Amino acid sequence: MKKTVVLLGNYGSGKSELALNIAVKSREKGSSVMVDLDIINPYFRSSDMENLLHEKQVDIIKPIYAGTGVEGLSLPPDVYSVFIDDHKTVVFDVGGDATGSIALGQYKRNFEMLENLEVCFVVNTCRPLSNSTDAILELIGEITATSRLDIDCIINNTNLSNETTGEVLASGYRIIEEVSKETGIPVGYTAGTREVLKQFTEYGIRHGFSPKYIGEYIEIERFMRRDWERFVKDAGVYNL
Repeated sequence: MKKTVVLLGNYGSGKSELALNIAVKSREKGSSVMVDLDIINPYFRSSDMENLLHEKQVDIIKPIYAGTGVEGLSLPPDVYSVFIDDHKTVVFDVGGDATGSIALGQYKRNFEMLENLEVCFVVNTCRPLSNSTDAILELIGEITATSRLDIDCIINNTNLSNETTGEVLASGYRIIEEVSKETGIPVGYTAGTREVLKQFTEYGIRHGFSPKYIGEYIEIERFMRRDWERFVKDAGVYNL
């Protein structure tokens, strides 16, 4: 059965990295397509990795003019095709905040017709706008209102890019546990590289983490490292 995954979350949550990983790994089981709905953020846009996706035989639908330097991106009509075509997996990478998720709202009727839809809220508690329970609850309220979709699960993707350790990932566990309890939204996944997930598991065992607030593991590769380095350079940030 065809599966559609929608990734929501604020800037720096790691949605695009996860979208790339899910789309690439899903290709091993059948055709996959990634829909880049990020018409807001110019730095971590997943369509910047178009060459990688082509190499991995993953299709991509991206904003018109993405990657050309032209401002005022708009969504192509091709987006509608993914709701009815024969791709086995469809991954939506959505713009980083409530404003960005407005782009998703126009497809509400199409999403309602899907039999296998998973809407995931990606959280990185190392980011200023999602470093507390209250901040995340506010984000969830704003994004669900504008996207017009209910969230099925939370993904703990707490990270500091290449400086991430198991303990860093674990630092998001308690906050996300509280968010899950407050909202009733389950923690579906915890994401990280193989080494980070190994460290996180060991840390969690020592500190009594509940599997209920860990979910399944998503092992990722860091495909978007170069884009992070470009962001740091362009933003003039050198001491992270």
